[in-house]
Amino acid sequence: MAQENTGEGKIIRVVGAAIVRDGMVLCAQRGKDKSLAGYWEFPGGKIETHETAREALHREIEEELLCEIEVGDEVCTSTQQYDFGTVELTTFICHLLNGMPRLTEHHKIQWLAPADMPSLNWAPADREAVKLLSNMHFSNR
Repeated sequence: MAQENTGEGKIIRVVGAAIVRDGMVLCAQRGKDKSLAGYWEFPGGKIETHETAREALHREIEEELLCEIEVGDEVCTSTQQYDFGTVELTTFICHLLNGMPRLTEHHKIQWLAPADMPSLNWAPADREAVKLLSNMHFSNR
């Protein structure tokens, strides 16, 4: 897993997928048995040491949502300090290639118009990307 130790604790590098379909964005609620349970997030996960951010995201979405995505443009990278370490999250706009997202790790998933995304209780690391994405318009691709 891509992390390093600093004076403030470990840095955990993770990626998130803002999956777009028909102009809507997939939002995922963290499960009850996870840290930050109940918060909404963009699905994804940790970058392994041998992976690029895009490779990690592709792998994580196949594992978590059982579908295949095309990783597109980077939205932003945000840093958030938690009691378990510092999360450095890079979020990408993604498009479905094969399959439909299915629940395996999350409590709930839903498709929202970008402007409606700020109404959810997002994990702190995801909030910057939500703010940026909420002002975007996606075609019905």
